[in-house]
Amino acid sequence: MENHSIARNTGIPLNLGWVENTTVNPSATQRRAVTLGKRRSIKKEWQAAWLLKAITCIDLTTLAGDDTPGKVRRLAAKARQPVRQDILEALGAENLGITTGAVCVYHERIPDALAVLKGTKIPVAAVSTGFPAGLSPFTQRIQEIKASVALGAQEIDIVISREHVLQGNWEALYREVCEMRAACGEAHMKTILATGELGPLWNVAKASKICMMAGADFIKTSTGKEPVNATLEVGLTMTRTIREYQAMTDFKIGFKPAGGIRTAKDALTWQILMKEELGNEWLEPHLFRFGASSLLTDIERQLSHHVTGRYAAKHHMPIS
Repeated sequence: MENHSIARNTGIPLNLGWVENTTVNPSATQRRAVTLGKRRSIKKEWQAAWLLKAITCIDLTTLAGDDTPGKVRRLAAKARQPVRQDILEALGAENLGITTGAVCVYHERIPDALAVLKGTKIPVAAVSTGFPAGLSPFTQRIQEIKASVALGAQEIDIVISREHVLQGNWEALYREVCEMRAACGEAHMKTILATGELGPLWNVAKASKICMMAGADFIKTSTGKEPVNATLEVGLTMTRTIREYQAMTDFKIGFKPAGGIRTAKDALTWQILMKEELGNEWLEPHLFRFGASSLLTDIERQLSHHVTGRYAAKHHMPIS
C-alpha cells in the first residue's frame, strides 16, 4: 500500500464571511448525484483494481454494544489480511501489501486492536466525544480524546454538537472543534458532522467549512447511527467545500463517507465521486476513507467472482 505524507491542516482563523456566503443548489446537486456511476463504467480488470484500492481506504469498523476483545481481535486480523490469499494470487496482487486503511473501535477496545496490529502501519481509530450523540459534558468529551490518544489511538473520530449548526452558532462550533483538535495532539482528527441531523445541504456545507477552519484533518458524513447517513448529495456538498478550502489555504482535507455503504457497487460510485470532484489523490487512504463493516465482505465476494466466475458464500469470507 502506498504511503503518502501531506501537511497537517493547522486550521485558520474563523472566517464568517466565507461561511455566510455559502450557497447550495439542492436540485442541481441531486441531478449531479444521479449521474454518478452512470456515465463512467468500470469493468473487468479495471474494476478489480479499483476494488482492491477501495479496500485500502476502508476504516474497518465495529461500534456495537456487544464488542468483545475477541471480536475486535478478529476484526483487526481481517484488517491485516482483508482478502483471501488464493484470490490475491489469482489477481497477481499477493505482493502489494494490501490492508485496510484503519480499524475503528470504541475507546475500551483500543488495546485489543493494537495487540493484533503491532508491527503494521494500520492505525487504530477511536470514536470519541460522547459518540454518537455528542451530548456528554464538554470537559468529559475532551478528556475522552486525550485518554484515547494516550492509549495509542492514532486517529480520533469526534462528533460535533449538532445544536451549534441548527442554531447557526458558528463561533461556538469553531471553538469546540479547535479545542478537540488541540486535545488530539499528533493523532489525526476526523470530524463527524452527522449530516442526517443537520437539516438542509447549506447547513452541511457551513459545518464542513467551520470544521476545516478549526483544524480537522478529515470531514466525515455520519456516525452510522442516524436514520439517514452517507448520501451522494451530501458527499458532493462536502467535497466541494474541501476543494474551496484547498484553494484558500493549500491544505488538503480528507473525506470519509460512513453509514449505509455496504456493496462493491456503492464503493465504486463513491470512488468515482472522489475522482471527478477532487482528483486521483483522493482515491488514496491518506485522503479518503469509507466507514464500513460489511463492505469488505461484498468486495471480497466480487473479487472472488472475478477470479472464479461464481460468487462464494459469505461464510467463506468471514470477518468475525
